[in-house]
Amino acid sequence: MSPLLLGVALAVLALGPALGPGFVLRYDLLFVPNPPIFRDTGGFPRAVPSDAVVAVLSAVLPDEAVQKGLLIAIFVLAATGAAALVPGERRAARLVAAAFYAWNMYLAQRLLLGQWALLLGVAGLPWAVRALTGSGAGRVRAWGGFALALLPAAVGGFQAMLVSALTLVPIAVTRRRVVMGVSTLVLLSLPWLVPALGVGAVTDPAGVDAFAARADGPFGTFGSLLSLGGVWNAEAGVPGQDAWWPATARLLMVLAGIAGYVRLGRTDRPGWWTGLAVAAGTGFAIACLGAFEPGRDVLKWAIGVWPGFGPLRDGQVYLAPLVLLTALGLAGLVGTAAKTVAAVGVLAPVLVLPTFMLGAFGRLAAVEYPADWPAVQRIVNADPEPGALLTLPWGAHRAFAWNGGRVVLDPATKLFGRRVIWDDTLRVSLPGGGVLSVRGEDPLNRRTGDLLTAPGHGGLPGVRYVLMAGGENQVPGEFRNWTSIYKGADLQLLRR
Repeated sequence: MSPLLLGVALAVLALGPALGPGFVLRYDLLFVPNPPIFRDTGGFPRAVPSDAVVAVLSAVLPDEAVQKGLLIAIFVLAATGAAALVPGERRAARLVAAAFYAWNMYLAQRLLLGQWALLLGVAGLPWAVRALTGSGAGRVRAWGGFALALLPAAVGGFQAMLVSALTLVPIAVTRRRVVMGVSTLVLLSLPWLVPALGVGAVTDPAGVDAFAARADGPFGTFGSLLSLGGVWNAEAGVPGQDAWWPATARLLMVLAGIAGYVRLGRTDRPGWWTGLAVAAGTGFAIACLGAFEPGRDVLKWAIGVWPGFGPLRDGQVYLAPLVLLTALGLAGLVGTAAKTVAAVGVLAPVLVLPTFMLGAFGRLAAVEYPADWPAVQRIVNADPEPGALLTLPWGAHRAFAWNGGRVVLDPATKLFGRRVIWDDTLRVSLPGGGVLSVRGEDPLNRRTGDLLTAPGHGGLPGVRYVLMAGGENQVPGEFRNWTSIYKGADLQLLRR
């Protein structure tokens, strides 16, 4: 089997019901029908340029096919890229690297959290490493190849590019290609970097506590991170991930991969070996920073000084280079081993994480949007009059019955071309009980939230539409004088 076919097979096995008719909607994994190419957005540009790329693709391809194609691409890029870093004559080793990099706890948890854009960049990371360390090409050709390999991360946006920078800069330093590496990273980051510098978004230091890595198995937070897990959201967990035997097997696999990587450095050190080791160690340190004292207080202080340190809050994200290091280390252990050993190495990632298959046993599944959503979208997007749309109830996430009760970001945030005002406050349940609120980054959303909670606020300037769940009794008193222009079983649309 080739790495390409293995990547496709793992994608089908992992996604399962998500490949059926409809959209997969879970947390940040939010795709909408007929997405507008140009949207008036606010806050930190987290979905730039990924949303625009999805909208352009959806203009020429079926919306559902675009989402499914991108999800499959994550597995295919990951498998083929990891295999490409292993010498071609070691076919069994290439398949082992491909299998682990396309099927591991990091990928599973981040996919269940809906972070497809991040994973697209992580999947393309091995190709970027290969392009950066390649030899024999002219300077212009080398730069072009590196930029092309970085396109998945560029599409993914800020998180994907930050993870790529963490991995690639140390490699560029050891290869003496700093100018090529850094300049290309900066250039491809401009679509999100420029608006980020001028949007006036703020970062709540409380997010350090909310996004800190957590124990998701029997070995505590440190052991969870070393097993490539530890994501902050318990709902992003894979079924049964805290069971002793698979948790132990996953930890042993990572330790074996690290040992194999050390051995690889002693016998046949590739050009990326030192840089990737530095990146993996740095990424693991960042993951631990917000999870343990005194690093947590240091990170809060840093964010208070400069909000630009905010992306470091979700430290588990930066385990990506360790995932790649482990995959290559396991491949190094297999080397030219017998077919039986190689087959076990290929199957092992699935065997120690079996509940990731079939959409994590139904946690990922495709559903159809009720007719109210495209109907409201057509009305609002056809209106030439200016004014924002306020989406209620005031909360970032929804759990619709038609989506099987799965939590997803409010679809209204991506459905309309005009400015959408929504509650981007994140509420996180803490392990010891209680809920921690992390205030949103968009100043306009913050001001609107303050107005909605203030008695006698006197109206909402600049708002033309209010979108809320269907039901006459749910219309707040301050909007009773607005005109209801659409009312269905799921949605009601009011206009000033």
